[in-house]
Amino acid sequence: MRGRTSESLRKELEDDIEHGRLAPGDRLDEQTLAARFDVSRTPAREALLQLAAAGIVRMVPRQGAVVSSVSPQLGVGMVEVLTALEAEAAGLAARRMSDMEKAKLAKLHQASQAAVKRLDSAAYLKHNAAFHDVIYLGARNEYLAEQIRLTRRGMRFYHRSSLNQPARLKASWQEHARILDAIRSGDDVLAQAAMREHILYGGRVFADMIASLSKPESKS
Repeated sequence: MRGRTSESLRKELEDDIEHGRLAPGDRLDEQTLAARFDVSRTPAREALLQLAAAGIVRMVPRQGAVVSSVSPQLGVGMVEVLTALEAEAAGLAARRMSDMEKAKLAKLHQASQAAVKRLDSAAYLKHNAAFHDVIYLGARNEYLAEQIRLTRRGMRFYHRSSLNQPARLKASWQEHARILDAIRSGDDVLAQAAMREHILYGGRVFADMIASLSKPESKS
């Protein structure tokens, strides 16, 4: 275990946040992480700094790191940015994807249907990530893809929670079908519109969830 790097620790902590094992507001400190992963405090500290740089945790003086929460205002802003980025990626993919990539996208979409029927959120999330990743690759714009990933990283906990809702799970799959049809037809305008609708629909669920989790300020 002592050969583990700060990068591997960071990835595992990100996974904990994505899967709800760590929630917004939870505290993380070097000593506890070092003991958990059987490493020195140096890689633990570096992992926290990497997470802080990505906005996933925030450093609090004399308390260590705290898993970041998102205010309703910031949540709306993140959704608006993500909508624009994802729509652009879908439009580019419609123009640039190869037939083989389009076939792969269709295969991923079909494979995800079983998870929807079972209401298996965890399985669907994996298919969902793969579906979007193929679109990013097909857009042939790595800078754009990286900006999308950075934005999504800050929304991970809430994104997973929204897809735990059966109605959202089913709606997401249907929205993917419309995106797929537009990309396969090579219609970049329709692909952008379908993706924009998809992200905004999920974004409303995301914003509502943030608002419900946000604690009102205490009155003195």
